[in-house]
Amino acid sequence: MASTTPEGLQIRPRHMDFDLPNPLPRHWNGGDAFKTHLFDAMSVLFPDGERFFIDSVRHFRDRIDDPVLKEQIRGFIGQEGHHSREHLEYSQRLRDLGYNVERIEKRARARIRYTQKKFSPQRQLAATAALEHITAIMADGLLRNDVQMADAHPTLARLWRWHALEETEHKAVAFDVYNQVCGSRKLLRRAMLMGTFFFVLDTTRGLAHMLKVDGLLWNWRVWRDGIRWMWGKEGVFRPLIGTYLDFFKDGFHPWEHDNLDLLHATREEFDGSPQVQASAA
Repeated sequence: MASTTPEGLQIRPRHMDFDLPNPLPRHWNGGDAFKTHLFDAMSVLFPDGERFFIDSVRHFRDRIDDPVLKEQIRGFIGQEGHHSREHLEYSQRLRDLGYNVERIEKRARARIRYTQKKFSPQRQLAATAALEHITAIMADGLLRNDVQMADAHPTLARLWRWHALEETEHKAVAFDVYNQVCGSRKLLRRAMLMGTFFFVLDTTRGLAHMLKVDGLLWNWRVWRDGIRWMWGKEGVFRPLIGTYLDFFKDGFHPWEHDNLDLLHATREEFDGSPQVQASAA
């Protein structure tokens, strides 16, 4: 099976250096603790998670014959590696503010070690394909809906938009590799259910810890407003429910969610002009 990423779409890492503010503003997303720490908690999970993604895809690289997909694997690994580097610096800024980042990281690393020890390489790759879908639809939501970071510190907003752009570019790479080396939809659906559970659990735990350090854990207004912001009538995550559920359909592929126009528009922010003029394959 060949790559099904839109023809001509190149996946290459951008060598970014965001020079994060030091100290990091405690509530950098519009002064809102909940919105800020939701992103902070996800960020802490990314370095170890992205190394897991890289390892799971790299394991099967020699079994891929399609030169386009092999090149996209190289780009995927490069992009994820750069994401890990920037988010490690981000984690250090959070440590400096007094958050127990090590505890969050330790829990995630233990789960990854267990997964790598107990699960087959195919199952690990299924987990990667599933979690890449979650990050891709969240990335699309962030790039499409300016309200998520309307009042954010500009450097942090730019970091998250860069990450979202590259998650969009490589959103189908792990999926295409999985389809070539395994392809079981049952395994893929199971991986999505497990991946969703642990992603939500770990993110919520990280969010709660940071709110506790701020003295806001038991402030019901913080939770009320935060949940409304995520899942209310105009909630930023509410529109993602349908695109999330599409993953469970027979024959689904990530590029069925064609957001090339959004991708090219965002590339102009970082590259000056679109790298390609691609149409869906």
